[in-house]
Amino acid sequence: MGTAPSDLTKAFVVLPAVQAEAATRSDEARLEEAVGLTAAIDLDVVEAMIAPVLRPRPATFLGAGKVEQIRDMLDARDPRPGLVIVDHSLTPVQHRNLEKEWNAKVLDRTALILEIFGARARTAEGRLQVELAHLSYQRSRLVRSWTHLERQRGGFGFLGGPGESQIEADRRALANKIDRLKEKLDQVRRTRSLQRAKRKRAPYPVVALVGYTNAGKSTLFNYLTKSEVVAKDLLFATLDPTMRAVVLRSGQRIILSDTVGFISDLPTQLVTAFRATLEEVLEADLIVHVRDAAHADSEPQRLDVIGVLKEIGIDEHDERPVIEALNKIDLLDEEERSALQMSVRLSKERTICTIEEPARIAISAVTGEGLGELQDLIDRLVTAERETFVIETPAAN
Repeated sequence: MGTAPSDLTKAFVVLPAVQAEAATRSDEARLEEAVGLTAAIDLDVVEAMIAPVLRPRPATFLGAGKVEQIRDMLDARDPRPGLVIVDHSLTPVQHRNLEKEWNAKVLDRTALILEIFGARARTAEGRLQVELAHLSYQRSRLVRSWTHLERQRGGFGFLGGPGESQIEADRRALANKIDRLKEKLDQVRRTRSLQRAKRKRAPYPVVALVGYTNAGKSTLFNYLTKSEVVAKDLLFATLDPTMRAVVLRSGQRIILSDTVGFISDLPTQLVTAFRATLEEVLEADLIVHVRDAAHADSEPQRLDVIGVLKEIGIDEHDERPVIEALNKIDLLDEEERSALQMSVRLSKERTICTIEEPARIAISAVTGEGLGELQDLIDRLVTAERETFVIETPAAN
């Protein structure tokens, strides 16, 4: 074992590339995202590697040779990284064994995203949702970690061994906390419903911005609303929903909503916990899907966003119109930009404005390019069902 002191601010990132798992993006892109997630909570990534996995091992997930190699790499560094990020879900047994093998704290993908959400949540609702997700994650690991004790119980009643009694007490404590948090979140949802009912009485359509994390939603939101929501080149810079009134160029007023960014393999605990936040999207009159057109994995990211939207009830049969804003065109070279503009022109000829076949428009939320056209398209779609009357009155004598 290395003698160098451990430093919990320095992280070693490992992406297990499981051969049996179908991946829509390259291992390199997935590793880059894992490094970005780690950096999002101000950790210093000192090493990042792809670890091929032919067949996951029940004890450590990774093969014995790879586990030993990573331990040697940790030992070789001074200060020794005190944290290893494994960008995959781990069972409690695998988690515990890897921490023992590496003499370091281990976070799997779910735990890492929970940490980021915990660091980013600002509103009372956001903090409640993060806490609920954390507790749900802990409870699932507690239950699975101690199933071997249940089989040893013997007899009936509540007179099991002392270890089991403690586990049961921990389960009850977690269950009680979860129930209390769910009650508080139900109150938040009721408040949101009342707010939405008030907005429905107002004659202003609601437009929701959705998209993969770091696609530029908050930058676009700031440009259109002339506000200063946190907008950084950082994964999950926005967690709490923000709404502002916007007057379009025609004078039409809308309510614009900025939402939490989506990500591939979003932990199920967070899909559930953030449902109240995503309900804003369900109530929108129009959805603007902001895509990072300059990202190498723009298409897989699009599919991930559509997958999450379908989970909350928005699919190809949904009747509300959808715009796909292809953002960051300022980062494309001339050839890429021409190809993108061509695809946008083709989409206008056959678009039906659904989540699968949206109205596409190329924009840059940084330079403002295409944003006038985007506003005009939003204006046209939110007023599409209105009738226009022309009233001619004779000039006064």
